[in-house]
Amino acid sequence: MVASAPSVWDNGPVNLLDARRVFSDLQVIQVATTRVDGSPHVVPLWFVWRDEAVYVSCRRGSTTWRAVERDPRVALSFSVGQAWDELAGAVAYGRADPLAADHPALRGVMSSWFEKYRGLLAGEAFRRYARDVETPGMLRVRPHRLITWDHARAPSRDQQASQA
Repeated sequence: MVASAPSVWDNGPVNLLDARRVFSDLQVIQVATTRVDGSPHVVPLWFVWRDEAVYVSCRRGSTTWRAVERDPRVALSFSVGQAWDELAGAVAYGRADPLAADHPALRGVMSSWFEKYRGLLAGEAFRRYARDVETPGMLRVRPHRLITWDHARAPSRDQQASQA
């Protein structure tokens, strides 16, 4: 019998709390917005997943920021695993509210964000970040729909054959 990777979700339907538990420690998520011409725009961005929303760091005035100002619908893609039978992921659909870094709703969020990324912003990295990101902001996304997959959940054909 072939050993399988443990399933990310082993007990029934997946909700936002389950997804947050599995994906909140990821360093990067893919954020999809829509360009003016209707084509998709996808970028990897840093984020913090709090109880009430996913907060995605984004330069104010960037293509992503302008897209959200024009059309707040976004998709956030999260994934874990390397081998095919380890892959699990989720896409959360929601509406993004663009918030300047000094917005009162972001006080605790910014602290959580700095705590999460402190190691990646040590020393010279923080100076470079501060220089390159002159106008930071956060996109507050409250997911209203979640689609998930977990390839470790279903037994492989080899496992099915050995169990027969």
